[in-house]
Amino acid sequence: MLPARLKNARLRANLTQEKLGVLSGIEEATARSRVSQYESGVHRPNFEMMCAFAKVLDVPECYFYTVDDQFAEAVLELYKRR
Repeated sequence: MLPARLKNARLRANLTQEKLGVLSGIEEATARSRVSQYESGVHRPNFEMMCAFAKVLDVPECYFYTVDDQFAEAVLELYKRR
């Protein structure tokens, strides 16, 4: 998982770290802190958590794992066409 991709997707969705965490199933008391740690790369979320983030952010799961930035943007465009 590329931490910057999570942050970029969250900002595009206009969500705070806390709101993303809560909507993804993280307890409100720790949501902001956990998402912050994921976005900074201090901790890595498991695949199930990334799937929850993808659902809330309306992006495909692979977006968070694609190394090439141009390819990641192309994936987003294809996903939006569905």
